[in-house]
Amino acid sequence: MANERLKVGLSESDRTRPLAAGEVKISGIETEISLLGVQDLFNRQLTDATFDCCEFPVSSFLRTLERPERPYIAVPIFPSRHFRLSSVYVNTGKNIRKPSDLAGKRIGVPVFDMAAAVWLRGIFHDHYGLDRRSPIYVAGGLETARAGDEHPQAYPERFAHEQRNDRSLAALLADGEIDALYTARAPSSWPSENVGRLFADPMGEEMGYFQRTRIFPAMHLVAIKRSVVTRCPGLPTAVYEAFARAQDSARAKLADSAALSTMLPWQLENLLHAQEQLGQDFWPAGLRKNRHMIETAIGYMLADGLIRTKFQAEDVFADSDLLAT
Repeated sequence: MANERLKVGLSESDRTRPLAAGEVKISGIETEISLLGVQDLFNRQLTDATFDCCEFPVSSFLRTLERPERPYIAVPIFPSRHFRLSSVYVNTGKNIRKPSDLAGKRIGVPVFDMAAAVWLRGIFHDHYGLDRRSPIYVAGGLETARAGDEHPQAYPERFAHEQRNDRSLAALLADGEIDALYTARAPSSWPSENVGRLFADPMGEEMGYFQRTRIFPAMHLVAIKRSVVTRCPGLPTAVYEAFARAQDSARAKLADSAALSTMLPWQLENLLHAQEQLGQDFWPAGLRKNRHMIETAIGYMLADGLIRTKFQAEDVFADSDLLAT
């Protein structure tokens, strides 16, 4: 692998900065690392395949497994996780108090098949009594009107879909033209008189969900182009080990109170609270500790009609040498 140069695309976080800064290196590989906003990163990769190794949406990766060429090989490391029950916003005038109240309502979603929306539809269906097919899903740009899809998306026929390209979803929610919003990023119209969160105590709801399921949902994994792995068979393991070290570095910085690595005043206390609620290994790497989470995501993708194959967790990482992790 000594002569291989890898173009790596990542979102910026405490888990990726050690790699971008050169503090952690991928063994035997020269890297050209780009840190981009999440949407820009995914638009580039899903339309132009810009990067050899890329942080990749879990849902989009599962869809690639049904392509004959299977262009990517996944590494069981998860740079982004989020419970997402805190990411549901409602128009306050619509008397929506609980997820089941969303039946028949118009829900904005920037990308129908984004991981945040897949998880929310599944969680609300399984745990809150909202049939995933009962709302009307309205696609559009979160903060600006969008002429069309920025990368290839899927709109399964089992759902009712609308497209709004004239105004942003944030504005539509504030004006009551949509009733709610599933999003990865808070809309600019929140907080306001017209826009609030669905859950008054989202952290409590998310902790309750974790206690029931032991799942901390992954939004992204790491994927490498198959053509690159063919040239460098040991690359998935080298990438996995580097990302795991970067994750360990990020956690160590959270525990260091000599100079806070974030602007959170109670950074160490927040870390200790997360460990108390979710366990010491609250951001696990590897297949074994993430099997249930991955197979739950697969089940939600099947129920949504976004994939047709009932993959097992091993199938997602089958072409790497990391099945024992």
